Amino acid sequence: MTGPTLVTGATGFVGSAVARAFAARGHALRLLVRRGSDHANIEGLDAELAEGDLTDPESLARAVAGCRFVAHVAADYRIWVPKPAAMQAANVEGTGALMRAALAAGVERVVYCSSVATLGLTGGATPADEQTEVTRAAMVGAYKTSKFDAERVVLDLVASEGLPAVVVNPAAPVGPRDIKPTPTGRMIVDAAAGRMPAYVDTGLNIVHVDDVAEGHALALERGTIGQRYILGGENLTMAQMLALVDDVTGHRQRRMRLPVGLLWPVALVAEAVSRLTGSEPRVARDHLRMARKIMFFSSGLAEAELGYRARPARRAIADAVAWFRDNGRLPR
Repeated sequence: MTGPTLVTGATGFVGSAVARAFAARGHALRLLVRRGSDHANIEGLDAELAEGDLTDPESLARAVAGCRFVAHVAADYRIWVPKPAAMQAANVEGTGALMRAALAAGVERVVYCSSVATLGLTGGATPADEQTEVTRAAMVGAYKTSKFDAERVVLDLVASEGLPAVVVNPAAPVGPRDIKPTPTGRMIVDAAAGRMPAYVDTGLNIVHVDDVAEGHALALERGTIGQRYILGGENLTMAQMLALVDDVTGHRQRRMRLPVGLLWPVALVAEAVSRLTGSEPRVARDHLRMARKIMFFSSGLAEAELGYRARPARRAIADAVAWFRDNGRLPR
């Protein structure tokens, strides 16, 4: 079978990097784009555009028709979610509709972009992997729950209907073209701009977005059907990550470490204000619930089976800061 590679979410942060990684390998691209979406992240890409939406199954069937491969990267990614039903519709029902459309179209292989949010944690600083036990009840917030459910949909279709899908679980990507920005990108902007006088010292895995994109391409070429692969970088405490931001910007800043409990009233007030204004709160209760967990992960399986490698977190942060500066998000 021949045909283009469909990439969903290509106007976004991770999706635009994935589309570029596939283009560099010579894939003919078809990109699913929503009506009225910002195309800045796909400028210069030689690609066919297919208008559609994850909540419109007919548009997904049209987009995937005639495609050889599919990389499903699109998702509703927010931490504060006052109306979870809309997120479930896009992330879970939309993923199921796209996977069934891929089956009907005879797609040769699918790479589904999940998240480390769906994985179990060890409860300490020991990195978790794809086999760490987890339950749906352990998911914090609407986003993680929706990604957990969507991943189950994909893997169930692999088992029951032979969907030729490989799952990748990116950690916290940072780097260029973070247009929203993502929650991690916002932290980097705030820290670099001197707007982060305090922090909660959680733990997270920082990875360059271009390494995540390379991992998608490797999963397409070498991944085992039905297998999950963590695409991570360096495990860092929040204090370590902020120190790297200071190192990159050349401005060492003093910050106060705060306990999670002290910020709970702040989150309640911020959420109340956001309900009135429609803006996203800087800190929400789900942010604090997540901060209680050390989110360290191992990419050992992807390294062994796919040949995946990640560059240092400092390089990822430096590239992110440079992009934010070049695009007016940070002063030069």
